[in-house]
Amino acid sequence: MTDTHRLATDTDDGLVLIISGPSGVGKTTITRGVERTIPDAVFSVSATTRPKTSADVEGVDYHFVDDATFEAMKQNDEFLETADIYGKKYGTPRAWVEEQQRRGRLVILEIDVEGAKQVKSKLPEAFSLFILPPTEDVLLERLRGRKRDDAASIEKRFAAAREEIATARACGVYDVFLVNNKLDESIARAVELVKSERARRRAKRG
Repeated sequence: MTDTHRLATDTDDGLVLIISGPSGVGKTTITRGVERTIPDAVFSVSATTRPKTSADVEGVDYHFVDDATFEAMKQNDEFLETADIYGKKYGTPRAWVEEQQRRGRLVILEIDVEGAKQVKSKLPEAFSLFILPPTEDVLLERLRGRKRDDAASIEKRFAAAREEIATARACGVYDVFLVNNKLDESIARAVELVKSERARRRAKRG
């Protein structure tokens, strides 16, 4: 149900921001940097069917649901996008995102290319950034530097990253491609892009 009561803090500057990028590119750090820098930014929390761990906080890390609940939500069109990753389901709850947007917030979604396509089909006004590495060699070095995977896994991630970049360039979903040379500069640039986009839309509304 739509809440028609307007709060004193509500504005007309609501914007859904999609941030995507391959593994190892720094997108999560950039996403959190934007969230910390822009006062009205909120981060979308996904629903998932994966088991909750001892480190997880319900409503902060994820909304944990069972398979039946997830499927019912999907059938009722309650997600902006869904994904199946290694047999576990993930989805972005639609009502919460749209409510925050109506309230004038910057709603940040950190999702992959396929998810971005789904969101853009339902919210074409969403503003989308794709984070790129300076070069493929730099990306490979970053993946190796994380020291989380063996050589075979790193090569697999690198191949997937190259494919994701190619898909992102070809799909026509992204408004801006942002090359992450230095994290602090990339965060500042992402914040600048959001402010400029809000100003542009404000001027268009008159």
